[in-house]
Amino acid sequence: MADPASRLPSPTDDRLARLIIDSHDRIVGRPLLERSVVPDPWTALWLVPKAIVAHGTQADPVFCYGNRLALDLFELSFATFTALPSRFSAEPLAREERAILLGRVSHFGFIDDYAGIRISSTGKRFRIERATVWNLVDEEGIYRGQAAAFSRWTRL
Repeated sequence: MADPASRLPSPTDDRLARLIIDSHDRIVGRPLLERSVVPDPWTALWLVPKAIVAHGTQADPVFCYGNRLALDLFELSFATFTALPSRFSAEPLAREERAILLGRVSHFGFIDDYAGIRISSTGKRFRIERATVWNLVDEEGIYRGQAAAFSRWTRL
């Protein structure tokens, strides 16, 4: 049986949207989006003009969220995307580069200068730039996964 602390709310639950938004605001120190413009957290994340993705804490983390823009870039439905191990969204990173990236996120709680190549479901590649990657931490301080947001990409 899975550890209850590792479970995230349902991908369609406003609690997951709040976790993504609140973790970003608290850890990164600036708002992820303008909340006053939209009626609820789920709609806010879905419609924001930047790609937002999140994964849980599994040994091989699986995406638990992707907004409309992210799904368009990865050419996947919500159901398919939220069943995908996050490692399959990217070209393999060099071990040293990956260790540095994870070390920076662990040390600082976030990074806001990530760049890398991503791959859509049809094999199309795109380079993301200046992505922010942050830890998802709930109100009790429990680590729930990681999320990323980016609004700069180039199709290759």
